Amino acid sequence: VGDRYVVEHMRQHGFNVGGEQSGHIVMSDFGTTGDGLVAALQVLALVVAESRPVSEVCRRFEPVPQLLKNVRYTGPSPLETPSINRAVRAQRSRLGDKGRLLIRPSGTEPLIRVMAEGDDQELVHSVVDELVEMIGTMAGDTMAGE
Repeated sequence: VGDRYVVEHMRQHGFNVGGEQSGHIVMSDFGTTGDGLVAALQVLALVVAESRPVSEVCRRFEPVPQLLKNVRYTGPSPLETPSINRAVRAQRSRLGDKGRLLIRPSGTEPLIRVMAEGDDQELVHSVVDELVEMIGTMAGDTMAGE
């Protein structure tokens, strides 16, 4: 997702902890970038404060099925087209409150990142695959979804 977007979301919603699956954990009380050492020290502080093992403290997180695919593009971003925006709204509606959809340009490469997560793995894959195919077609990417 990218630290920049994580921090932006944290600020919008008043969160002081955020992260992404790649392992970046941002704790805004200590900084605005992912810092593994700070995150590890905070987990250890919680273990000590609660007198519980790490396995118990970290059990609070329940992962759900997630899929991330990239679509390479040249020229203007395909995300600016009305048909893509309609498709994104439709797919968000399909996920409803049982999932989440994030579509954004990469900050470092000419890629559109399409990520969905939710309770239903089949639905998550369907949502991502349909959007990747549509964006890939508009972007002229013959390797969409790699």
